[in-house]
Amino acid sequence: MEESPSAYYVHCFAHQLQLTLVAVAKENIDCQWFFGQLAYLLNVLDMSCKNIRMLRIAQAKYMIEALKLGEIETGQGLNQEMCLARPGDTRWGSYYKTVMHVMHLYPSIKKVLFRVGKEGKVSEALGAQTMLRVFNTFEFVFLLHLMNEIFGYTNDLCNALQKREQDIVNAMDLLEFTKVELDVLREMLNGKNFLRRSLLFARSIKLKLLT
Repeated sequence: MEESPSAYYVHCFAHQLQLTLVAVAKENIDCQWFFGQLAYLLNVLDMSCKNIRMLRIAQAKYMIEALKLGEIETGQGLNQEMCLARPGDTRWGSYYKTVMHVMHLYPSIKKVLFRVGKEGKVSEALGAQTMLRVFNTFEFVFLLHLMNEIFGYTNDLCNALQKREQDIVNAMDLLEFTKVELDVLREMLNGKNFLRRSLLFARSIKLKLLT
């Protein structure tokens, strides 16, 4: 790059994309609210090792029951244990991983919040009860689903940009493809398709919607 000031290091585009996504999200009031609630959720669950252990046990029971009912598939690399790591603005895919894991662990997280709200110490119980009310709203579930979709598209682009053999031509093609996917998602949001998908997701996690 010293020899040619106009040269581009494709690998850096992934880092720039991550920072751009975070910056744009922070300018949107709904996204601010959602990620604020997500941070609060992580604070509640991380208050003690007991809560983390409860989540692991709850998820293990959920997986066993789901396997018995045939609701999930089995196979190598599937159904691995997930954790709720805090996302970082500069860590590639960290927000996507956190959102995806919350979606996957939703029923188990809900059980843990309910139990902590009943059995925890006063401050801990209050936090869990507050988070549970938010967790049971369609607004939270809708934004969770939406962020998972958006970050899913951009995460694929980030991963592709980080490959060593990637060049600027392929990078631009990948960017255009991602833009098309996001345009399709925007059209779905303008219509009712995404709302239907969100409702299906809400039903799949047996969400009792609160209004």
